[in-house]
Amino acid sequence: MFALQSSAALEMGFMRSPPRSRPAFSKTRASAEPEAKTTKSSLEVMRKFSEQYASRSDTFFCVDKSVTAVVIKGLAEHKDTLGAPLCPCRHYDDKEAEAKNGFWNCPCVPMRERKECHCMLFLTEDSDFSGPDQAITMDEIKDGLGE
Repeated sequence: MFALQSSAALEMGFMRSPPRSRPAFSKTRASAEPEAKTTKSSLEVMRKFSEQYASRSDTFFCVDKSVTAVVIKGLAEHKDTLGAPLCPCRHYDDKEAEAKNGFWNCPCVPMRERKECHCMLFLTEDSDFSGPDQAITMDEIKDGLGE
C-alpha cells in the first residue's frame, strides 16, 4: 500500500523521489563523519533565539529539556557550519542547498505558518509533550547534552 501512496504522491509532485531504504547503522559509517564543533557563542545565540521565538509565538519547550537542548545544539552546529540554523531533525541530500533555500531554516515554514515544529522545539500548549517553560539556561542545555 505504501508503494501505491508513494508513486501517487510522486506523480502528483508531492515527493521529489521515491523513498529509499536507509543503510544499517555501523560504527564505521558513524565515525566516517566528523562531529561538528559548536561554538559557545552560537549555542548562546540559538538559546536566546529559541526563548524569544517561544515567547513571541506563544509556544513552549518540551517537558524533557534534553530534547530542547539537543535541538538547540543542532541548530547552533548548522549555524556554524552552514551559516543558517537549518532544522537538525531532518535528512537532507544537500544541506548547503537547503540552507540557502531557507524553507527548513528555523523557524521553518511549517512552524511559521501552522505552528508545526517537527523537532519538538516549539510546542503548542495543547501538545502532550509541552512543558511549562519558554526559557532554558545554559546549565540545562549542558545537563540535557550530558556534558
